[in-house]
Amino acid sequence: MNAGGETKRPGRAVGAGRVFLALLARDVVVVRRELVYFLMRTAMQPLLFTIVFGYLMPRMRFVQAGYTSALLPGVVAVSLALSAVQAVALQMVADFGFTREIEDRLLAPVPNWLVALEKVVSGTGQGLIAAVVVLPLARLIMGPIAGLSLASVASLGLIVAVTIFGAMSFSMIGLFLGSVIEGTQIGLLFGIVVAPMIMFGCAYYPWRGLDAVPIAKYAVLLNPLTYVAEGLRAVLIPDRPHMPIGIVLLALAAITGLFWRLGVRSFIKRAVG
Repeated sequence: MNAGGETKRPGRAVGAGRVFLALLARDVVVVRRELVYFLMRTAMQPLLFTIVFGYLMPRMRFVQAGYTSALLPGVVAVSLALSAVQAVALQMVADFGFTREIEDRLLAPVPNWLVALEKVVSGTGQGLIAAVVVLPLARLIMGPIAGLSLASVASLGLIVAVTIFGAMSFSMIGLFLGSVIEGTQIGLLFGIVVAPMIMFGCAYYPWRGLDAVPIAKYAVLLNPLTYVAEGLRAVLIPDRPHMPIGIVLLALAAITGLFWRLGVRSFIKRAVG
């Protein structure tokens, strides 16, 4: 019994943890069953862009050979972000849709916010899988990348930190979008949100390259993808111009916290409604 006269119930926390793991295991089974479709959905667009701008155009001398150093981190960032946001948002739009499949999870003996957290953890994992698959494939397509650094323990630690933070932040964004977008409005997710985010997220050009266009340089700071792309640029190609890694991590932490708060609030509101 604690100071307030309430009896602690450790068994309740253990039970909630087991339910959380069971929900997560269910998503793992679904992803494993649809792994090929999952990879095609998330990796196709970045890899096609890699083939055109990272393989064909440098060999035709339409872009400089060094462009691949700026492109590789951006391609990985796009794959990670698309996978994480789609894994959460598309699934939630379907779950809250006509079939109301979300009710199966909401009936579980855990708080609603824990159900939302499981969605985020699942989306984060899928974002990491996409990044791990796309990075070597893009490197193979482009050929040698000047300045690519994966050797040191410090760089590997930073790579892991940026990818986890990036996948988590876009899973939080997916949680929010999936809670506020109706099934009939799913086109908005790609036409108005995802497409502009990719084109203006410093994925296919470095942020420091926008010094020539100051308005754009500061406008893109509103785009979460900018920090993922620049963070990966800082840890994969550290000798090229990039945003300071400290600012990247702080920004991703702020984005994660903001969209967790917004996402959980909208998730619970819609679940109760």
